[in-house]
Amino acid sequence: MIKLVASDIDGTLLPEGTDQINPELFEVIRKLKEKDILFAAASGRHYSGMSRLFEPVKKDMIFITENGAYVNCRGYTMLDQTLDWKDVQDWVQDVRKIPGASFTMDTKEGFYTESQDPEFLDLVFKGYKSVMMVEKDILSKERAVNKVALYHKTDIKRIANELIPRWSERMYGTVSGEIWVDFLNKESNKGNAIRSIQKILGILPEETMVFGDNFNDIEMFKSAGESYAVGNAAEAVKREARYVTDTNVNDGVLKVLRTLL
Repeated sequence: MIKLVASDIDGTLLPEGTDQINPELFEVIRKLKEKDILFAAASGRHYSGMSRLFEPVKKDMIFITENGAYVNCRGYTMLDQTLDWKDVQDWVQDVRKIPGASFTMDTKEGFYTESQDPEFLDLVFKGYKSVMMVEKDILSKERAVNKVALYHKTDIKRIANELIPRWSERMYGTVSGEIWVDFLNKESNKGNAIRSIQKILGILPEETMVFGDNFNDIEMFKSAGESYAVGNAAEAVKREARYVTDTNVNDGVLKVLRTLL
């Protein structure tokens, strides 16, 4: 019997960087809860934006944010993993040199960025609906950082192929969308976040169902007996999932959850 359902957001529940969520999902989450099945949204997004996206049901679910570094349920912190400040400083100084890139430093209170790119700022404020502070030097004050992330509109795969190996001894790097590459504590990923929830609530992997579309979801697949890639997922991601459902724009996740109910 399934007791926990977790789904990625961007590329899985809705198009990347939008708030175009099918409102039927809110009613499905409520019905799952009535059947003692917990729903968790698992994303690289910040908690502030995710809680706004799921406002009607935010007290009925779990939020796996920052690609697994921070997990919250109704104000209770279930997991909070941070980066070493020296690593953050060195990473920022490294990515400042990349032409056309914007980057964020993610903390519990919100994003910090040095970017002045209006398209990037519009995406974060209006697309993700996240709290973000724009500063001249985000390293001017030491903070507890859950994640650092680099955005590039056209060249994220090449940049990721360079950055991830270069930082592999100090951080866990993962491509989290068509325009993002994220860097976290080496113990942080969506799979470990799922396992922490399972341990706290006494839920088994075979009682867990997950959905995803990108490489940062593969660790989540490994933590669940029932794993689904959406139809628009990369072929390599589909091979890691047990099943493939319909695409995000055709409500692939909802179709499976309706059957579960």
